[in-house]
Amino acid sequence: MQKFIIGEWQKIFTATLTITTICFSTNAAWAQLLRGAGDSFAEPLYQRYSREYEQQTGEKFKYTIIGSGGGIRLFIKKSIDFAASSLIPTPIEQNQMEDGLLMVPTGGGALAIVYNLQNVTSEVKLSRDKLVKIFTGQITNWQQLNTKFPNQKIQVVVCADNCGTSFILTKYLNKITAGKVPASRNPNWGFKVFSALTEDGQIAGEIGRINGAIGYVQSNFAQTNNLSIASIENQTGRYVKPTLAETEKALANVKFNDDLTTEDIKDPEEGYPLVSLTWLLVYKKYLNEDTLKATKNLLLWILTKGQTFNEELEYTKIPENVSQKAIEAVNNELKLRPY
Repeated sequence: MQKFIIGEWQKIFTATLTITTICFSTNAAWAQLLRGAGDSFAEPLYQRYSREYEQQTGEKFKYTIIGSGGGIRLFIKKSIDFAASSLIPTPIEQNQMEDGLLMVPTGGGALAIVYNLQNVTSEVKLSRDKLVKIFTGQITNWQQLNTKFPNQKIQVVVCADNCGTSFILTKYLNKITAGKVPASRNPNWGFKVFSALTEDGQIAGEIGRINGAIGYVQSNFAQTNNLSIASIENQTGRYVKPTLAETEKALANVKFNDDLTTEDIKDPEEGYPLVSLTWLLVYKKYLNEDTLKATKNLLLWILTKGQTFNEELEYTKIPENVSQKAIEAVNNELKLRPY
């Protein structure tokens, strides 16, 4: 069992604080707030971690949604303590990370295809072919999907600005079209979409507002916003929804690399097909010992106690053997920068 030093330190800090204000100023760095930014795909998970971590340890961290690409950019600039991403940084991006990079997997989730079709009770089922045609502008009216649906224009809402969820969707479309649809963080959809927004919460709100809209958000956002969720045809021809059970099936055979990244999950044989992992990006070298300790403590908590909250939010847990490997990496690879 992992032992966290944070509780012992707090006892020492409290005792010292009652003796002299000088000690408070000396140790005030421990009151610093770790700041992270990035992925909206895992935002519900990290916000839950933030609340539970503060409650259990008394320490805090702040997480802001700016998209996976935005998080990577700020991480390169050293403007944040950690980034969150459902994207694996490119070799060019990694070469710009002067203090190194450790990617710590925290959970797996599903990307739901959500829609707003008022006064329609029939379930929307999307074959692989129809899913492709909606997001390439070849199907533009709901009656093209089902003659029982209204004669109404399909209003496509997408994610903008270097977006991890766009990459999850387009790499799946790329796979099932044998490369005809390019996988991209910033797709050229090839037609005029109704709107492009930067966060899953904004996309969910737009779809809930616009009759005839369709788009994609992480499944937790879909449920929280009471959006209708389409069933998607998987590789075996079965139509499935992004439930936790179907997400677990899809991610069951994912292989992790030595650096804790994975090969692209493009078209799993079982379960719900639109799935991804999410990672925290942290530096390997630190100038400040307090920041190093605070970062280690947070990561160790997420990889142990934090994992107990994943399934409540429809995220899968990281396999135990992988989390143990990640714990070893956190303990061994995160170090002070030599002077």
